[in-house]
Amino acid sequence: MKKILIVDDVDVLREMTAFMLEGQYETFCAGSAEEATEIYRREKPDMVLSDFRMPGKTGYEFQIELQNEFHKKIPFMFMTADKSDEVESKGFDNGAMDFIRKPFQPDVLLRRVANILRTVDEIQDLTKTSTTDALTGLFNKGTSEEELTKICKKSVGSLMMIDLDSFKLVNDIHGHAMGDKILIAFADILRAAMRSTDLIGRMGGDEFVAFCHGVVDENSIATKTQFINEKITDAAKKLMGEDMNIPLGASIGCVLVPQAGTDFKELYKKADKALYIVKQNGKHGYNIFNEDAPEENVETVVTLAQVEMILSERNKEPGAYVLPFESFRNIYRFLKRTRAGYGKTICIVLLALKRTGDDKSISLKFAGEKFIECLHSTLRRGDIVSQNGTNQFLVLLTNTDGHHDVTRAMSRVVENWGKLPESKNFYFTHEWSVLDA
Repeated sequence: MKKILIVDDVDVLREMTAFMLEGQYETFCAGSAEEATEIYRREKPDMVLSDFRMPGKTGYEFQIELQNEFHKKIPFMFMTADKSDEVESKGFDNGAMDFIRKPFQPDVLLRRVANILRTVDEIQDLTKTSTTDALTGLFNKGTSEEELTKICKKSVGSLMMIDLDSFKLVNDIHGHAMGDKILIAFADILRAAMRSTDLIGRMGGDEFVAFCHGVVDENSIATKTQFINEKITDAAKKLMGEDMNIPLGASIGCVLVPQAGTDFKELYKKADKALYIVKQNGKHGYNIFNEDAPEENVETVVTLAQVEMILSERNKEPGAYVLPFESFRNIYRFLKRTRAGYGKTICIVLLALKRTGDDKSISLKFAGEKFIECLHSTLRRGDIVSQNGTNQFLVLLTNTDGHHDVTRAMSRVVENWGKLPESKNFYFTHEWSVLDA
């Protein structure tokens, strides 16, 4: 229920107004501007319905003081028995949303109040749409830059550039819908890591920014970094499963304000330099900008354990290693370069998924997702799987004896694919060759 603060020095008029609004709104009454200010501080009503002429302060003087204290435009409607157009004009100039002349009828009052509250809601919706990122609910890039420009000029704290490491792999392997879920979870983690007085924004993609008021010590920054990295791993496993093997984490470039300056654009460049150092030294860590330290000589804050966490495969379950095509290509090139050092044969297999008929009740994209799951669960942990386009799939079969092992592996895929309902609509072909040096 919306809250309305009624301010009138005449007891009877104040009580009558409250009676008219009763049932549709929660009302609070005050007989003076001073009393009304105390109520506003405590209750934060949605609008103020105030008499214009009161002892001590006029209604618009009260409005100015209240708005100055709370640094925002407060919805006001004035009640007045004054017939002067000058009074009404002065109130509107000061930001009043409406006037109602005494005596007034209940239906007129209710209609005027409803119109104001509806207008306020519409303005708030438009403001939220124009200032926030639609996916995460954080400030968008434009608003973040605008607010941080003001904050950095007058505040003490830490400006942080925050990158979500390895996020592209989520989109490549699990699709953009899962990518959106990860971004939403990451935004929630950032909110949990910061305080309500701090600013958090999304600059685009997997790039975020934050200003932490009063945070200028390295221990606090290190603690926040560790918290964010731990929580994003936990969230990703809940969303993608315990066998999630994407090294998600956060890299944070930090600059202290005002020690490093007060101009946001320059501070942002310095935070970017600090972030670059983290990226070059293993990710999943933080770096605080140091004007005097050459980039190549800056000590990394990433430990060996963190580097091993980034490099290691987190999937300990059986099944082939599924990679995006670009990563698959890099491994293919490496194996081809070092082929002579292996005692066993390495084979590459190209599989193509095709429709069995004209039935299109199952999309090729959906069938492809099921097929790559089938490859993952059927093949060995030492094998590597990737998708190339919508219906083509690549497999590197390592540690094989050649033709016999390829035939046996493909027979298992045929058997397991045949158990899935999608196989009624799709079959696959394959061709293979030995990986030569």
